[in-house]
Amino acid sequence: MTANARFVRGLADVGAADVAWAGGKAASLGELARAGVRVPGGYVVTAEAFSLAMAALDPAGALVREVGELPPGEVEAIARAAAGLRARITGAPLPPDVAAQITAAYRELDATVVAVRSSGTMEDSAQASFAGLQDTYLAVRGAEAVLDRVRSCWASLYNDESVAYRRRMGIGEGGLAMGVVVQRMLSPRAAGVMFTRSPVTGDRSVVAIEGTWGLGSALVAGEVTPDSFTVSKVTGEITGRRVGAKLRLHSFLPNGGGISVQAMPAALRGKPCLTDDEARALASVGRRVEEHYGRAQDIEWALLGDRPDCPALHADSADRIMLLQSRPETVWAARLRVPVAARKPRASDHVLAWLEKGL
Repeated sequence: MTANARFVRGLADVGAADVAWAGGKAASLGELARAGVRVPGGYVVTAEAFSLAMAALDPAGALVREVGELPPGEVEAIARAAAGLRARITGAPLPPDVAAQITAAYRELDATVVAVRSSGTMEDSAQASFAGLQDTYLAVRGAEAVLDRVRSCWASLYNDESVAYRRRMGIGEGGLAMGVVVQRMLSPRAAGVMFTRSPVTGDRSVVAIEGTWGLGSALVAGEVTPDSFTVSKVTGEITGRRVGAKLRLHSFLPNGGGISVQAMPAALRGKPCLTDDEARALASVGRRVEEHYGRAQDIEWALLGDRPDCPALHADSADRIMLLQSRPETVWAARLRVPVAARKPRASDHVLAWLEKGL
């Protein structure tokens, strides 16, 4: 990456402390790479690029203030204001220096096809998760298409759901910004998510894995019931296994075809997308990431290999694992932060309080 570039930085130059200028996703990916975990190569378009573009199209900040002043329950008003702001962002040309640096970084990456992913500066803390509220674009080909998708990712900061979520959470619009991650496009044999504590029971002694054949976008879109595996952190034993109804297959066609969405081949529908060794290898990577961050994680993964109907099982499982994101687990973290009842001097006081409420 060009040393004096203001608006793009290689993922290797990003770490957990850089959320303010790189966004949560980029900071996570860079931190994972620093920790020795494999991630797809790429770069981040910094939040400064977004701020410069926004200053050009909304110099007084009136459009952003309008969004920030909307009441949380005004769904139609949020939709109108957010749609107008998104249209302004996607329709405006990029500042010339920003466009030039993004284009140069894309050519330097030497990957014809890339994934372009939003990386908001307020996303994915232990207190709030914006997972799925901002946009990702797969199989983007060519510099002009990358520039268009960067604008689309910026605009997705103002997706209806994202704005409504911020209004409900009391998060102001001032100071918000969007980084964008541009990475080599993967063609995985299988992909999915894993949680380093059970999302159902909160059990910290297991890793819960969900996955499907091909790209994980089929799982995100709700088009498959994924396979699931529960792996003990203590023994490595697979203590739970369920094969899901995987009826749709999303796959990347590198030779110009983009993303293919088709019916899952019959031979794969009832076949687990992971072997036991692969599930254990994924759980081991999940444990490493959890230990690195010191808290439970929600992780997106991809497993490289040949076509789903012809898996390359001869290669070591750990060498074929790529992580696409790791964020703090929020469901059980939030439950543990909220006390069941206010602390009282004596245990009997709790009983009396329940009786007074008729419980």
